[in-house]
Amino acid sequence: MRMVQSKSPMSTTSIPAEFTLAREYKFNRATPIRWILSHAFRYWPLILLIVIGAYGNGALAALVPELVGQAFDELLKNPTITTVLIPLALWIGTSQIIRGVLQFGRNFGAELMAQKVERDIRDELYLSLLGKSMTFHNLQPVGDTMARSTNDVREVNFMFSPGLNLVIGSFFFLIMPLIYGPRFHPDLILVPAIFVVIYFIALVHYLRSLSPVTDSVRQTFGVMNTHLSEALDGVETVKGAAQESSEIGRFVTNAKKVRGAFVRQGDLEARFLPMLLLGITYAAGLFHALLLYRAGQVSVGDVVAYFGMLRLLDFPTFASTFAYSQISLGVSGARRILELINRETELDQNMAGFSGEIQGDVEFKDVCFEYNKDEKVLEDITFKVKAGQTVAIVGQTGAGKTSLVKLINRIYDAPCGEVKVDGVDVRQWNLAALRRQISIIEQDIFLFSRSIADNIAFGKPGASREEIESAAKSAQAHDFILTLDQGYETVIGERGVTLSGGQRQRLALARAFLTNPRILILDDSTSAIDSATEDRIQRAISAASKGRTTFIITHRLSQIRWADLIIVLRKGRVAAIGSHEELMKTSEAYSRIFRE
Repeated sequence: MRMVQSKSPMSTTSIPAEFTLAREYKFNRATPIRWILSHAFRYWPLILLIVIGAYGNGALAALVPELVGQAFDELLKNPTITTVLIPLALWIGTSQIIRGVLQFGRNFGAELMAQKVERDIRDELYLSLLGKSMTFHNLQPVGDTMARSTNDVREVNFMFSPGLNLVIGSFFFLIMPLIYGPRFHPDLILVPAIFVVIYFIALVHYLRSLSPVTDSVRQTFGVMNTHLSEALDGVETVKGAAQESSEIGRFVTNAKKVRGAFVRQGDLEARFLPMLLLGITYAAGLFHALLLYRAGQVSVGDVVAYFGMLRLLDFPTFASTFAYSQISLGVSGARRILELINRETELDQNMAGFSGEIQGDVEFKDVCFEYNKDEKVLEDITFKVKAGQTVAIVGQTGAGKTSLVKLINRIYDAPCGEVKVDGVDVRQWNLAALRRQISIIEQDIFLFSRSIADNIAFGKPGASREEIESAAKSAQAHDFILTLDQGYETVIGERGVTLSGGQRQRLALARAFLTNPRILILDDSTSAIDSATEDRIQRAISAASKGRTTFIITHRLSQIRWADLIIVLRKGRVAAIGSHEELMKTSEAYSRIFRE
């Protein structure tokens, strides 16, 4: 399997991908922290703005108690003096205006970087999900994917703002007493230094304890969201079986697990040691300063200023519980997102592969396939189809018909044997070139919440209205489209819920006809169409199949009869191959299908 390189300035990580869409930047995906940093360092001017704003905010905040202390000393010397107090007041006012501007710059930079990083991560994740194989999407719950794509990405945003913003800001508040304290007296560094040492020791312990808790918060939320997505997607089944109470009970159970995870996080935050330590620091610092004052080594103003400095420790102490919890949640979210992005797929795009025009010859040689190890769905499949032939694939439910046709365009890869198109193994084809020339229309039709014209033109963006209408007429869809309020501009509901099953299938046929595929695969695609419409569509399919290879999976005898070749599958093996007349005489498995 060819490896697709994902590079960053920091390191290189290799992961297989079905499609790697072009990106200007590559990010380090080795660990969640490195991945986040590789995103953040793109915006280093904003980081610089945050640091400068945070330092200026802390320094100017520390300036206030120092100036207030000077004012106390001046008043004690001469209670009526004003010539010194006015300049001090002006200094305080001016410094706080500047501080406000710097704080605005810090907050603005942090919020802007958070939004930019969130945008980049959403973009990277979305492109990654589009590049994953169908095996990945079949195994990955949609609800969990949505939780990672929405809430986990949002947690990374909050990690920067307010999380990282508060951490950087509080750091400079934390060190200001260490810088300014010795200016009053060298011994006054002692109490804030002890506080800072114990603070960081407690913080390390707190973060180690917090990490598994925040992981649990994000994981339980993903489970709850998965159940919610399934319940809403299957709401018709839930209501039809009168199982509302049962589903509510399951959801409540999952919601309680989420609540329990948040409660454990809150309990851990409440026991954060520096909260208690802060009060002791105030008392010890004031007592120490008063002892120095009694010894005549500092003035009253120095005591006032020093205690004001200690009050700066309020911000890092109270902000740290929220800020570091937010950072931990962000790292947990990043870990879940990165796990999704780094999940290996079983297919690669093979950009250097063969990319010619398909003629339509298809060959299976000793092919097997399995979804789960040691549980083969197909085994020893061997047959040849000539270009332009129409092939009907029949068999009982579970025989492997759909799995077989999905090997042709590499929705799945066969672990053994060869599937060839025009004599070239499909693994050697450029995947995009291969799929562009093959259309599959399945029984479960997917339509987007867009206009009918956009749905028909999905495989051929930029198609003219004439081309769209011609494809719709070929699929017998034009007449019913004109009966809708806005015709081709009618916006249909999600998955086409505002249309009948037959209408959805006709739109899917129109979409396939518009792309003019060289190989057309119809997987029971006329099952929801009435007999009269089926007859018209049958003629359309017959006309459309001329000049291209067509595979039809169906139980309808009217469609099987005119096939050039009929392949009978039984328990994952080819039971018989031939025309309808031949198989009715020679194949018990084939004739049994119509008797049953």
